[in-house]
Amino acid sequence: MSVREGKMMALAGGATFADKTKEDLQDLFRKALTNGIHGLCFSPYEEGQKPGDILSENQIRRRMEIIKPYTKWIRSFSCIEGNELIPKIAKEFGIKTLVGAWLGKETEKNEHEIEALIKLANEGYVDIAAVGNEVLYRKDLTENELLDHIYKVKKAIPKVPVGYVDAYYEFVARPKITEACDVILANCYPFWECCHMDYSLMYMKQMFYQALHAGGGLKHVIITETGWPSQGEDYKGALPSVDNAIKYFVNAQLWSKEEDIDIFYFTSFDESWKVGAEGEVGAYWGIWDKNENIKY
Repeated sequence: MSVREGKMMALAGGATFADKTKEDLQDLFRKALTNGIHGLCFSPYEEGQKPGDILSENQIRRRMEIIKPYTKWIRSFSCIEGNELIPKIAKEFGIKTLVGAWLGKETEKNEHEIEALIKLANEGYVDIAAVGNEVLYRKDLTENELLDHIYKVKKAIPKVPVGYVDAYYEFVARPKITEACDVILANCYPFWECCHMDYSLMYMKQMFYQALHAGGGLKHVIITETGWPSQGEDYKGALPSVDNAIKYFVNAQLWSKEEDIDIFYFTSFDESWKVGAEGEVGAYWGIWDKNENIKY
């Protein structure tokens, strides 16, 4: 216990980046990536594509080849429109899978997603099942509607851990959702809460421990999304830049390894379609750019 506390104190503010040149930062990034990370959110959409377009096996396989040397897990966000190929191809490459059913306001589409998730799990392609992503945050479903979906999936795939993905604070505010989850799948973004880069690691830790406390300390908490954009507009004190993106990535990976925290980094590839929902920064969360070249 004392060793663990000591590690937490050592990493409270993250690595020391003072006097580091751009080349030094790039070296730190490459070392952290090469050492391997727990998980990556998988970005399948090529330039000009967006959710709703049909994904090809070729584009998924090509991008999976790029990331496979660096990650143990991938996270997918949907089980239809070609996304169902992601966990199948990941398994070929020996990568574990957190597979999500995307839920929204369209009842029929939600049913297709749920049935596809259950099918993939029963076929052995799902290590953790996520029933929805930020549905409550977007107010697309009521809490009771979401609970119905979660319990339906749990009943259908009793041997696979089932959870729901949302901002960490939703698990504090909604104990019924937290109780329903086998595992707490928490999105933690200091950037979107206007946090200065210098305090971002401490802030992410606070987010994680709020989610852990919401589960009574008894449920495993996975950070299913966290990251920092490499360019775009300043968000109330949170500054996108190449240097800050590198620093945040390095700190996240140091903490993940030191404290055995499971983190899915957001995201693998830049995707331009995200500009519509998030503004300019939406297109620049990737470790690789939209042309599949590593950015740092």
